[in-house]
Amino acid sequence: MDEKVYKTIGFSGAANLAIGICILVTGIASGILLILNGAKLLKSKKRILL
Repeated sequence: MDEKVYKTIGFSGAANLAIGICILVTGIASGILLILNGAKLLKSKKRILL
């Protein structure tokens, strides 16, 4: 009985770790894209007339 619980907890921990890594990578990638797009907009600000 204890071995089943141990395996279940181990699987749950591994799944949580994998999901956390995926979320971290996605967050970093989207942050970099947002910074690059913002820099591109600031660079082309001279040509925008409002």
